[in-house]
Amino acid sequence: TAAVNLSCIWHNLEYMVCMWHPGKNASSDTNYTLFYWFDGLKNRKKCSNYSMYNGTFQCTFNLSFPNVTRTYPAISILIRDDSEEIRPVCATKNPTTLVKPATPRQVTLSKINDEIYVEWSESDTFPENCLFYEVEYHNSDLNISQIIKVIFHYLHWKCCAAIKFFSHAVEHNYTSIPSVDPNSKYLFKVRAKPKPECYSSKFCSDWSEEKSIGEKTDSMFYFVLIITIPLVVAVCTIILLVYLKRLKILILPPVPDPREILKRMFGEQNEDSQVSKKL
Repeated sequence: TAAVNLSCIWHNLEYMVCMWHPGKNASSDTNYTLFYWFDGLKNRKKCSNYSMYNGTFQCTFNLSFPNVTRTYPAISILIRDDSEEIRPVCATKNPTTLVKPATPRQVTLSKINDEIYVEWSESDTFPENCLFYEVEYHNSDLNISQIIKVIFHYLHWKCCAAIKFFSHAVEHNYTSIPSVDPNSKYLFKVRAKPKPECYSSKFCSDWSEEKSIGEKTDSMFYFVLIITIPLVVAVCTIILLVYLKRLKILILPPVPDPREILKRMFGEQNEDSQVSKKL
């Protein structure tokens, strides 16, 4: 009857979401209640923001500490029901393993010459230098995605097609992509991840909304252009040749063959003499 598969995520160091499934032998009307406490909290607190979806219970409660720090006390969680028939379950969680940053906001793109600059908003709930960011982008004309890892003053560039690594100095919450194709459209998205030296969490934020810059090359337009240009050139050439031939005839008419002229002259004389004899 006890709750099973308890899992919790600490979102942006602000609130925690815990989920669990009802016990195999628990009745359908079981009302589980979640309590939590940790060192420094005078009394245990009850979670009141419940929801249920597809047989999964979920409860959300605020969880923050007065001072921004990298070390947090373990949090104890108790899930039970008022009925004695429901077995209670208690678990202890290390908050640093449950951290999930918020999705980066205000992602802006700008283009100067052949370089694209990407900038995003930083979280104000994390200690300084405890997050790094991944910027994923791809050329819409190519099926190649690239991920840039931005780790406070250092950038690692990993190309998924042919593995390449680069190091380049960057500042805070922006980076740049050099040598881009000016005739292509690029799509960008950003996510945040906790740094291992601050948190043991493997959770990363959701990807930001994908944004684009540049114009995608219309391959059909170029295909039609490649077919049309030679065809137009060929038609124009034929027309020009016909026109030049007619022009040549007008400017330089053909010279009559003297033999043909003499033949016609003598032929006409012979015909006249024969007609006169008959008369």
